Amino acid sequence: MAASPLVYLPDSKLRLVSAPVERVDDEVKALVATMYETMYDAAGIGLAAIQIGVAKRVVTIDLAGKDEAPQPLTLINPEIVKASDERQVYDEGCLSIPDYYEEVERPARVTVRYLDETGAQKEIEADGLLAVCIQHEIDHLNGVLFIDHISRLKRDRVVKKFEKARAVGELPSFPRRDKRDRAAPETVEA
Repeated sequence: MAASPLVYLPDSKLRLVSAPVERVDDEVKALVATMYETMYDAAGIGLAAIQIGVAKRVVTIDLAGKDEAPQPLTLINPEIVKASDERQVYDEGCLSIPDYYEEVERPARVTVRYLDETGAQKEIEADGLLAVCIQHEIDHLNGVLFIDHISRLKRDRVVKKFEKARAVGELPSFPRRDKRDRAAPETVEA
């Protein structure tokens, strides 16, 4: 499979609510393979299908560092069934909003029910980076971006910057921050 082009802010597709997958068939499996190829090509740790323009409730995640063996996790029709009251803050980024990072507060632990790539129903409990990544990607499936969790002023600035850049056919640049390693535990780029 080849990588697909990413959908970038301010594309209205990113605000769509994705439809549930009716059954895990060859088409869904091909979508999952394309998503992993795209995610790895972009050096991300998570990807929602809508980020490549497909409005289906499919997520791919791999938190392995660049020197570790891949640890792919496919979530089809994921649903958070329980979230902790305890909160955590992570510096989040997004492949659809490149090179922009902000601190986001989310529940520290979640329990998620989903179908895997074989169609089997599963449930996992996640904390730390995995919990953040899962919540970030499920937000995408619901038309929510990580910038929706920051102040309106910051959100309006970043959206405006992407709108201006789109008008001239390029992606915007942001002030340089510390170089981020794909495996850095305090940073989520999904």
